[in-house]
Amino acid sequence: MAQLLVLSSAGGAPALPALELLSHRVRQIPAEPAQLVNAPSADIIFVDARIDLVGAKSLCKILTTTGLDAPLMLIVTEGGLTAVSTDWGVDDVVLVTAGPAEVDARIRLAVGRMSKDQVSTRIQTSGITIDESSYSAKVHGKPLDLTYKEFQLLHFFATHPSRVFTREQLLSEVWGYDYFGGTRTVDVHVRRLRAKLGDLEQLIGTVRNVGYRFNVYEDEQIPAAKDRSDA
Repeated sequence: MAQLLVLSSAGGAPALPALELLSHRVRQIPAEPAQLVNAPSADIIFVDARIDLVGAKSLCKILTTTGLDAPLMLIVTEGGLTAVSTDWGVDDVVLVTAGPAEVDARIRLAVGRMSKDQVSTRIQTSGITIDESSYSAKVHGKPLDLTYKEFQLLHFFATHPSRVFTREQLLSEVWGYDYFGGTRTVDVHVRRLRAKLGDLEQLIGTVRNVGYRFNVYEDEQIPAAKDRSDA
C-alpha cells in the first residue's frame, strides 16, 4: 500500500476516480506552490492537469527543480496528452479514465523504479551516505563540502572496504593513468578528506609502509557526531 499525494485545485469529483477503488492511502491538497511547504510525504505525487495545463506544467517544474524525492505522475485527459513533453519533468502520465488495474500497475512500477534507483545510486556505510547521482556525501546526515576529487576518493574507498591500496594504486584508480602528479597528491587529499570526515576520520586508515584502506564500522562502533557549536 502506497502513500499517494494528489495536487488538484478542481472541486467536485476525484481527480483520478480509479484511486477511490484501490487500497492506497490518498491525500489531496490544492495545486498551489504555497501548499508544497507543508505537504505530507508521499511515495508518489499526482498532479491534476485535466483543466489547467499551463498551471500544471508550472507546478511540475517547481517540484522537479526543488529536489523531488518521489515519482511525479500527471493526470490528463485524452486531449491533454498532446501538450505533455519531456520538459514537464514528469515520470509518467495517466488518463483520468484509466481503470483501477492500470492505475495500480503504474503505481507499483513507479515505486519499484524509485526503490531500484535509490539502491543503485546510494551507498550507506559506517555513518556515511554517498549519493552517486548527485556526487554528494553526508556524515551523520550532514552534508560534506567535498571537491570532485575528494568525492571520487571517498567513493572509491567506500566501494572497496577493508582492502589495502598503495598510493600508486589509488593514483591510478582515482586520478587515472594519464595523471603526471606524484603520489604525494594522494596523501594531501587523504589528509583533507579526513579533516572533513571529522569524528569519522579513522574510516580512512593508514597501513604503514603500504598505503591506505577504508575501515568499516559496525553500527555500535560508529562514533557519534559531536556538537561543535561552542567550538
